[in-house]
Amino acid sequence: MIEAQGSFFDGSSAARHKVTLRLDVTRGVLCIEGEALTQPEDWPLAELRLLRDQPEGGWLTFARHIAGADETLHHEARLICRDGAMNAALRAAAPHLARRDLAKGTGARVLGRLALAVVALLAMIFVILPAMATSLAYLMPREREMQFGRAVVRQMEWVLAGARTADLACTNPEGRAALAKMQTRLTEGRAMDYTLDIQVFDHEMVNAFAAPGGQIVILRGLLDRATNAEAVAGVLAHEIGHVQNRDATTGALRAAGSAGLLSLVLGDFSGGTLAVLVSEHLISTGYTREAEIRADDYALETLARAGVNSAGLASFFDFILTEQTGGPALPAYLMSHPSSKERAAKSRAHAARQPPTSAVLSPSDWAALQAICD
Repeated sequence: MIEAQGSFFDGSSAARHKVTLRLDVTRGVLCIEGEALTQPEDWPLAELRLLRDQPEGGWLTFARHIAGADETLHHEARLICRDGAMNAALRAAAPHLARRDLAKGTGARVLGRLALAVVALLAMIFVILPAMATSLAYLMPREREMQFGRAVVRQMEWVLAGARTADLACTNPEGRAALAKMQTRLTEGRAMDYTLDIQVFDHEMVNAFAAPGGQIVILRGLLDRATNAEAVAGVLAHEIGHVQNRDATTGALRAAGSAGLLSLVLGDFSGGTLAVLVSEHLISTGYTREAEIRADDYALETLARAGVNSAGLASFFDFILTEQTGGPALPAYLMSHPSSKERAAKSRAHAARQPPTSAVLSPSDWAALQAICD
């Protein structure tokens, strides 16, 4: 039987008690005796555990692990031994000294709390953040929103440019003048909440999108593939609807909020990365299905007021549908949008009810608009 001196903490006070330790391998216990103990304690060697944090200098601190009927418990008492021979003998004799024990049901509780955390995170992203974003979109000061929108457009240009270093903005004077004529035709006589800033970027993607604060970007691919000026006017009217409904601001706030929330969970994002995430969200996923339907309705009503045939917008949706079914899906316009077939039918039915219309641009102006990036 090996004997050594040690220190005993009973778990109910901070007092340190000097004790004598006796290792009885035959009985499989560590016997603890001392004046402060009302009676000797026998700790079964199978219940001895080393604490996770150990002091330096060769000391060992032990606790006692007791497996109860309903759950796993840890005895509050602690035992410190400085004797090298005793510690070596305990390491050899105690079979579970380094085991890390978990209370019964810990795994189920951890999984349950993890599930609750996931549900809370999803509720934040898909329920609470959208509601907050909608409210904040109407509370944001107009000048601040316009500054934010210009910053997002710059980030959009950077994302679209890729390896190119040239400015993507198309500035052909005749093309800009034709675009201004189209804008005037669509907005004349309407109370606009924003001063529109409409640009064309030299990029082959067939797309247009609105950024916060009245910023609208049309990509050259849309002008190249559009069958007529009325198709472009319909898409532009749709984007103006997004501006008036503040869908761009709401979408950007929602994307920024989701990215910020995820950064708390997954790790930090820098401000530049967050801006890129917002711009990529606007380019790739658009807005909600309901926002798209509202913007479609706004576009059809705008075309009717302006005397522009909405069959052009129907032809654009027909083209989108052809691209969806005949080849790779377009990367920008479709991910959260209603069915292109339904949108085309709705626009065509609207066109059938329209009174006589006139061309939104003359042939020469339409040609100039298509050449705006030359």
